[in-house]
Amino acid sequence: MPTVADILQYIETIAPPYMKEDWDNVGLNCGRMDRPVTKILVALDPFDAACREAKAFGAELLVTHHALIWKPGFITDRNTQGQNTLFLIENGIAHINAHTNLDCAPGGVNDRLAAALGLSEIEVIDPMGVDADGKEWGLLRKGTVAEQLLSDFLPIVKAALGCEGLRYVDGGKPVHKVAVGGGACASELMDASRAGCDTFVTSDVKYNQFWDAKDLGMNLIDAGHFYTENPITACLAEKIAAHFPEVEVKISETHRDCMKFY
Repeated sequence: MPTVADILQYIETIAPPYMKEDWDNVGLNCGRMDRPVTKILVALDPFDAACREAKAFGAELLVTHHALIWKPGFITDRNTQGQNTLFLIENGIAHINAHTNLDCAPGGVNDRLAAALGLSEIEVIDPMGVDADGKEWGLLRKGTVAEQLLSDFLPIVKAALGCEGLRYVDGGKPVHKVAVGGGACASELMDASRAGCDTFVTSDVKYNQFWDAKDLGMNLIDAGHFYTENPITACLAEKIAAHFPEVEVKISETHRDCMKFY
């Protein structure tokens, strides 16, 4: 029977820790390395619903994209981070996350986002290095779609990601060369522009960043943090299940985006 340490070791082959940002907390956030694992719940976030679902499922391990513990400090029931951490520990559930390392890794968050949007000829924008297999890694991806009007591309993005709505600015160009950055990647707008892209799909875009895109003549689409990253959960679950066939792996059914559109 595999242990938490075995699962962590495998996840780190998918998303090597050296690919993470310096500020990030990846790996084992809580739990015992030697705990045997028979069931794993996979979710985007280790929020209350996912933690309780892991317990109800009988999972010994919760695997997520986002970290359980973001900042150092006391683990108490005075805040949500502490409450969720205590819940997992008290119920014997370990937690592993792969965050910015999974964003940058080949086959990770941004490759899955590019694939979900139907991009072809997918490449890394500004590669940061190559992995053990010689594949380039880095944050953003770019690819192409058949040239089309932005008004035709928007419903494709919405349907492909399952989001309730989009925020966007029309840069005045048709969509053909598309950059993607799951989560809060709007600060990488200039990199997408320098890569020759006419369209950038990301999330958490600020007011001035929409204006920057308009001034650059780029289409900028904010499809939501949850929706631009969530495609990785199915991929992560599939890979873990294939590598550990004796373990029951489930994708969270309760974790959803809390933001709604009126």
